[in-house]
Amino acid sequence: MRGFVHIRIDDRLIHGQVATRWSTGLKVNRIMVIDDAVAANDNEKAILRMAAPAGVNTSILPLEKAVANIQNGNYDGQRVMLIVKSPVTLVKMLEMGVQLLPVNIGNMSNRPGTTQYKKSVSMTPEEKAAVDRLLAAGIKVTAQMVPDDPATGIENFF
Repeated sequence: MRGFVHIRIDDRLIHGQVATRWSTGLKVNRIMVIDDAVAANDNEKAILRMAAPAGVNTSILPLEKAVANIQNGNYDGQRVMLIVKSPVTLVKMLEMGVQLLPVNIGNMSNRPGTTQYKKSVSMTPEEKAAVDRLLAAGIKVTAQMVPDDPATGIENFF
């Protein structure tokens, strides 16, 4: 993942914490969102672009196009923060041959059918299985809401 500096799972995608704390602290010049549904919705894309900080480019892409761009080295020389809503997307990327960086889980809202593992992290059985798959692949997965919080291994909450 040449050009990438951080991977975050956050079902809110681009929002205040990402725009101010994470992107500034990581000195990113691009925020990439990978989500098929959001990439197909012009209104949602416009809202996310407005939430991004000034001077930070956005890429809001469906999974297959994003993976092709990553594998083609389109982000070499940049500082990209990748955000997805679900760990399931990251497992799909892994299966498509993308070598992932460590993953930070920021917020996964409590929804019907989820189990709460941490105040800000609730997962469906499919999402929990995806996190387990990432861990089994040797990918470090931490839970950390903001950069000042300690990065705690997600397995400590299971």
